Amino acid sequence: MTILYMLWHSYQPDPDVDRDEETFIGIYSTEEKAKAAIERLRTQLGFRDYPDGFEIHPRRVDATSWDKGFVRVWGDEEPDNEAGLSSR
Repeated sequence: MTILYMLWHSYQPDPDVDRDEETFIGIYSTEEKAKAAIERLRTQLGFRDYPDGFEIHPRRVDATSWDKGFVRVWGDEEPDNEAGLSSR
């Protein structure tokens, strides 16, 4: 089983708005390489203002990570729960 490590950065630019800005940074062959990328980026423009926004997500190759469908939700509205999905 092959595991790859997806590196993301997210932050909330406006604390009054429940929405995050997310940046996909890259995919790494080891967790150590993903952590090294964080160390290289942590002091760069933008990232240095939100140094705790990095997240490493390990994923198995050739495996489905999400198989429940999706719903679109705007603002504070609740989704049509036809599929049994939760917005939060």
